[in-house]
Amino acid sequence: MIKLVVFDLDNVIIDGEAIDEIGKLMDVQDQIIEITEKAMQGDVDFETAIKERVKLLKGASIEDIKKISDEMPLMKGAEETIAALKEKGYKVATISGSFDIIADSIKEKLGLDYAFSNTLLEEDGILTGEVEGPLVEGSKFEVLSKLVEDENITLEECVAVGDGANDISMIEAVKLGIAFNAKPALKEIADKVIETRDLTEIITLLENETNPVEDKKDSTKVEGNLDNAMDLKDEYEKKLSKISEEREQFNQQAKKYREIRDELNNSLKENLNVAIDFRDKRNKINEEVEKNKKLRDKANEELKKMEWSSGRRDRMKIENEIKKIDKIIETRVLDIKKENKLVKDANDLRKKLMEIQEDEGVQEEAQELKATSESYHAKVVELSEKAQEYHESMLEYFRKTDEIRTNADEAHQKFLEAKNNASEKHENFKSVLGEIHKVNKQLGGMRSKRRDMESRASRKKDREEKEKAEEIYRRFKEGKKVSTEEILLLQKHNIV
Repeated sequence: MIKLVVFDLDNVIIDGEAIDEIGKLMDVQDQIIEITEKAMQGDVDFETAIKERVKLLKGASIEDIKKISDEMPLMKGAEETIAALKEKGYKVATISGSFDIIADSIKEKLGLDYAFSNTLLEEDGILTGEVEGPLVEGSKFEVLSKLVEDENITLEECVAVGDGANDISMIEAVKLGIAFNAKPALKEIADKVIETRDLTEIITLLENETNPVEDKKDSTKVEGNLDNAMDLKDEYEKKLSKISEEREQFNQQAKKYREIRDELNNSLKENLNVAIDFRDKRNKINEEVEKNKKLRDKANEELKKMEWSSGRRDRMKIENEIKKIDKIIETRVLDIKKENKLVKDANDLRKKLMEIQEDEGVQEEAQELKATSESYHAKVVELSEKAQEYHESMLEYFRKTDEIRTNADEAHQKFLEAKNNASEKHENFKSVLGEIHKVNKQLGGMRSKRRDMESRASRKKDREEKEKAEEIYRRFKEGKKVSTEEILLLQKHNIV
């Protein structure tokens, strides 16, 4: 059960870096930002970073800093989030390497239960360039451990929210460590990561944490010491590297087939456009074919009418009658009377035929119409052949289009297969990365405990050395001789 939620201050509860804003008073913000970035990335230890930055602030006015404190904007959702956490009964604290002149103001404004920070030293309202406090030499883990002890709770009942490398010690140690718009070094070991600059995301996250869905998967638990944990981490990292390589191979395959597919689709469009162009040309020529057919047929109709109106009909009728009589005479056996009569009828018809003459003007006009009809027909033939050529070219490009589409579909299918395989490997990658994260979390706890033990041992040693140095100094004042080693010890603890 969660009982305490601890926040970093800068870029978490407040939307900005307080020391950067103070640096503007002395026109040293660029140097401060550079040092801050190194510290947040874990490239410079926090004690060195804070002391170097505060030296740059020497000469700044406390009154001006108070104005900055009053004007520092809160992170989006800060008020709502703190109020919601308090309403749920959680204690809320901020542990920050920033300064009490800022932190105490935020504590009062938001109703925080605790605010731990450092103090800027000043004389007559002006900064001396020095700083002191629990977070100059000590870690956030040490401050949190003391707070947990005072509250009579455990680290398993705590949530920590931070954004930089100096938050790692407390993020590692608690039940739920949240990286809020954080640097990569912190994201790697955090349990949850929030990328939006909105603190209300934490409320939803905590609700899910306090009402978790049952996880049936086995959780990685490191048995043994730090070396065992490191060996397990190495094993997972090798596995992760292999999966990453396989995922990259599938991604490269997907990329290759996507490029082939896209190239084929472009070719398909080009071929389709050519086919459509041939179709349009064919259709346009066919329109000309139909136009010339109509003109030809019209000329033929006029020619036919002209031929019938010029006596041709009568001539053809008489010629047909003569042919019938001639055929009867040739094919039948007739008596002489009937045969003579048929011969006489045929001769009379021939005389009549000789009397029928076609009009010469009509004949000339008919010849012109016939020539016109033949001209239109020739165009019909020529254009039809051209249209047929375009039609065959169109069919050829449509066939090519079908072939290209088939190849493009095959490439797309291979692209999907490679993409799905890459996605599957990515899920495996995330799974193994999650196991590494669990190991990192446990490693962090082990390291935090070890650092705490080392820190306690170091402080104990310092106290014993200081007590020894004070005893040496007391004897020295009484006239006792002091060795070189003892002089160095006195100097180390600023006794002389």
